[in-house]
Amino acid sequence: MIAMLLAVPAAAQQDFSAVEVTAEHVSGAVHMLTGAGGNIGVSAGEDGILIVDDQFAPLADKIRAALAAISPGDLEFVVNTHFHFDHTGGNVIFGKEALIVAHTNVRKRLAEGAGVRGRPAEPAPKEALPVVTYDDGVSIHFNGEEIMIGHLTGGHTDGDSYIYFTDSNVIHLGDQFFAGRFPFVDVGNGGNAVGLRDSIGEVLSHLPADAKVIPGHGPLSSVDDLKTYHRMLVECVAAVEAGKDAGKSVEEIQAAGLPEEWSGWGSGFINESVFITSIHESL
Repeated sequence: MIAMLLAVPAAAQQDFSAVEVTAEHVSGAVHMLTGAGGNIGVSAGEDGILIVDDQFAPLADKIRAALAAISPGDLEFVVNTHFHFDHTGGNVIFGKEALIVAHTNVRKRLAEGAGVRGRPAEPAPKEALPVVTYDDGVSIHFNGEEIMIGHLTGGHTDGDSYIYFTDSNVIHLGDQFFAGRFPFVDVGNGGNAVGLRDSIGEVLSHLPADAKVIPGHGPLSSVDDLKTYHRMLVECVAAVEAGKDAGKSVEEIQAAGLPEEWSGWGSGFINESVFITSIHESL
């Protein structure tokens, strides 16, 4: 998924024909769609449909079909957890029929065509931009519950948000939470590994123990899974910080490695060395 994200200019040319978009009921009015890119949260009920993130534009028809199988209602809202292309690529399609809601920095970065890790991106067209923005948070009263949206400062990017479905007791954390693996911290776009550690700790201090957690990438998770992820962040940040305080270079810290318990978390694009670098750049 991250490889797709980092190839933003080529996304339109990628072959999505083999991608299957599948739905999983989470709790109450909330479902989760998986396909390519970030996990999509869905609220479906008498008021219509709200989705959290929308993957890639070429998957729009498959996403529509998955939504139609859940509910016949119209799509009313799209909430973007952050600006990365594998979470907002469908905005250009769905923004023609639904209100897009996101943090102020999401609109800013989409409008300016913010690149990722040195890869350029084109400015998003008007229909792909959020029309409702906020600095701290906002609530949407929809399908019989309050959907609380709040900014998570200094984590994956500078514009990340959580979306908490209060009665369904489900939280979507976007790419603040990579289930069972090291996260991508986009330092170039305001991300910070220390801020990520702190924001997840803050979420855990308020989240009910029986809540369901939708990650940006990976399977549907529990609060215990999120606690393990937070412990990983705490221990890995501490290890890199100790090395830096001892005068070690980032290469020396990479050679020493992170605590052994987390050795299996570096599969995929964000391997241990990349994660150490992002922590080092955040300190």
